[in-house]
Amino acid sequence: MSDERNLENEEMYEEELDTIVLTLEDGGEIECGILGVFEVEGYDSDYIALLSEEDNEIMIYKYEEINEEEANLDVIEDDAEYEKAKETFESLFVDFDGEDEE
Repeated sequence: MSDERNLENEEMYEEELDTIVLTLEDGGEIECGILGVFEVEGYDSDYIALLSEEDNEIMIYKYEEINEEEANLDVIEDDAEYEKAKETFESLFVDFDGEDEE
């Protein structure tokens, strides 16, 4: 699942983001900026928020680091878990004015 909201204020991420390339099931690839890795209260997984460089869509996945160069990303299939991860991401990284929380 991903947050269907597109970022309206691209200035929110003026800094250069680290990037990751996602390989899709159909073999295509999408380059994404890494917004952050975070924990969600009540769940044992780590999560990662990505910003698609193609359409500025925020995507949130379960995240497991294998080593410094490899990680596993899994789709969050449970709606309640996804909503909690989305709320946590927004509270950690975005304020209500649409500006970065740094």
